[in-house]
Amino acid sequence: MGRMSANPHEALPIRLTVDDSDSPADVVDALFLGRFATGEQPYSHSSSLDRVKPGATLLPPGAAVLRSARDDDRSATLAEGDGWTLLVSRWNRGADVTVTAVEPELAERVLKEATDGAKDDPEPQPDNVTMGFWYVSPRRGPHRTTRRIAAGTWEEVRPNYTAPVAEAMDRLMKVTPDDISGRLLLLHGPPGTGKTSALRTLARSWRDWCQVDCVLDPERLFNDVGYLMDIAIGEDEGTANGRWRLLLLEDCDELIRGEAKHTAGQALSRLLNLTDGLLGQGRNVLVGVTTNEDLERLHPAVVRPGRCLARIEVGPLTRPEAVAWLGTEEGIGRDGATLAELYALRRGTGPAAIPDQARGADAGLYL
Repeated sequence: MGRMSANPHEALPIRLTVDDSDSPADVVDALFLGRFATGEQPYSHSSSLDRVKPGATLLPPGAAVLRSARDDDRSATLAEGDGWTLLVSRWNRGADVTVTAVEPELAERVLKEATDGAKDDPEPQPDNVTMGFWYVSPRRGPHRTTRRIAAGTWEEVRPNYTAPVAEAMDRLMKVTPDDISGRLLLLHGPPGTGKTSALRTLARSWRDWCQVDCVLDPERLFNDVGYLMDIAIGEDEGTANGRWRLLLLEDCDELIRGEAKHTAGQALSRLLNLTDGLLGQGRNVLVGVTTNEDLERLHPAVVRPGRCLARIEVGPLTRPEAVAWLGTEEGIGRDGATLAELYALRRGTGPAAIPDQARGADAGLYL
């Protein structure tokens, strides 16, 4: 066996491949790694800021800007000084700042100079809740970001649900860690009935003890073992200190319907393993699933007793409930109306003006 080189960059040659899917900001990110990869600047320090003060450059005194790029949703700035290199990645009001340097103390000092006084105080947002969002990035792999999401109190949104649903949600909103007997939360019913709104409100009701994360690509999660392990095993937002996590998987009809075992391969088995199998052992993880499927079409393994913390069918409001919600009978049929239809009537568009596919898409995103 040959002797390994003392220089890691000689043992692992660095190559940069760029194609038309890469943006200028991606190139800036790659260029930043050069001096660290070669060992010229082997020490790195970084910091993330959720909110940056207006006008803050995040550049230390004497920084010389080498590259600057701006995409639709973020910007990247590459700068250098004597013995150090700095990358600033910014999006909306947040930023990531990373410094490489020839000495660890220099990297730490430059980072402090760049970020000192730059963090803005959070705006008072009593009606908002912090939610995490997981997705697989082509460049970074499994990635989590956080956003502040508007969420009303349960008392405010309770009239949006028909009486049996509201009573079931009353109990769910009051759940504490001591009450958890199952790891799966299942909301099923037609599009536009308010399943997503209920989950946002649940995130607010549980925020003292549970971090809610939404998986944006659930179809990939249970078919990619590495992605699943990152989410299931990784520690985020204080979960190492006993906080629970609720992973939200929206519109998972294909995954949990009765024939899912044939169409989704091992995906369903991995979902069940996360809720009450070996993968979920010792992890304070709940899984929330929304689906438009009827209960009869769901896989029996999903709905068996003891697996679900709650299993709630979210249906439309009855005609009397819908009339009370809207304040008029106009436009409401004898079978009542969904929440999406009521909001459409309030806006003056009317349910008949909304194509079925669009109505379902809007319901998934907003209601």
